[in-house]
Amino acid sequence: MRNRFWITTVLLLLLGALYAFGFINPFASTKTDQKVSTKNLLAISWQNAFCETHRNKRECRNVKPSAYSASHFTLHGLWPQPRSRVNCKGVRNFRLPDKLYRQLLVVMPAAKSGLHRHEWKKHGTCYGKSPEAYFKDAISLLEQVNSSVVRELFARNVGKIVTIDQVRFAFDKAFGRGSGRKVKMVCDHGLITELWINLEGKIDRGVSLSELMKNAPSVHGGCKRGRVDAVGFSR
Repeated sequence: MRNRFWITTVLLLLLGALYAFGFINPFASTKTDQKVSTKNLLAISWQNAFCETHRNKRECRNVKPSAYSASHFTLHGLWPQPRSRVNCKGVRNFRLPDKLYRQLLVVMPAAKSGLHRHEWKKHGTCYGKSPEAYFKDAISLLEQVNSSVVRELFARNVGKIVTIDQVRFAFDKAFGRGSGRKVKMVCDHGLITELWINLEGKIDRGVSLSELMKNAPSVHGGCKRGRVDAVGFSR
């Protein structure tokens, strides 16, 4: 009887420790209670520029010219709107399928530093889907940009200045007239670091970026021009 008491006590203490350190969550669920967000902002990065000012980040060390991030936009996050809608209730700790995680390491290099966990907790918990669905949706949208003339514009102008008018013209060409007005360009120290893309509508498998941008609100502000940074450190 005494042995059973001690075994039970040890198990309870162990479970308590695991919960305290975040390894388990008895209240976690792969489902969410809120509706799926239909007003979102897709934030994509030009990783080369990010690394210029974050040289000690794991994802910025020894990046080769052949790397995906050297010539493609990478994923920062998919943010339910308004921007104040963050840190919702829901599953906090998660594990992605190995195949999806490996894909994420390519299109979101900062996942090496844990960005995917930060993005899920801050934004994904407000999205209304599971972590797996959240990242699959974000990757699908990113791939549409990287398969368009928008990426081509940046890839052929590495080291040169690109204006917001050029970016918006490329979006209009790729995703329909008026879509360029839904895009904000973000710069840091004269370098283009990100594009923020307003979206409206439910994001499902196969939905086009054109459709999501069509009814999205126009953006204001942002930088007017910036340099497209090359892989590696310029100074």
